[in-house]
Amino acid sequence: MNGRMASFPAFARLAAIMVAEGAEPPGGHRGFGSEGVKTHGKLFAMPLDGRLALKLPRERVDGLVSAGQGVRLDPAGGRPMREWISLDLPEAEWPGLAREARRFVASEAEKPAVRSRGRRAGPPG
Repeated sequence: MNGRMASFPAFARLAAIMVAEGAEPPGGHRGFGSEGVKTHGKLFAMPLDGRLALKLPRERVDGLVSAGQGVRLDPAGGRPMREWISLDLPEAEWPGLAREARRFVASEAEKPAVRSRGRRAGPPG
């Protein structure tokens, strides 16, 4: 565990729970989410500015934001992410939401990749 996680023991406890349940541990690549826990190689929970950030379905994020339980993640300033929330909830509520985030990200990872518009599905010809 590096310095940032050590300075956020609540997330370290959550990460330990998630890893015990089969999630991939924090670490690995550098950059956005290097401190978070992953499933299928995809980030679903991470510490951010002393808070817990989770990737959840857009509708779920909308509901949590409307209920005053968090704010949309806006790392670039001015362009909030639709499927990420920074929570304003007690630590006791984190594991349930983190499990929900893990299921969501796992289901997204299992979907077939969608090709971008203008690209051919088959060989050129």
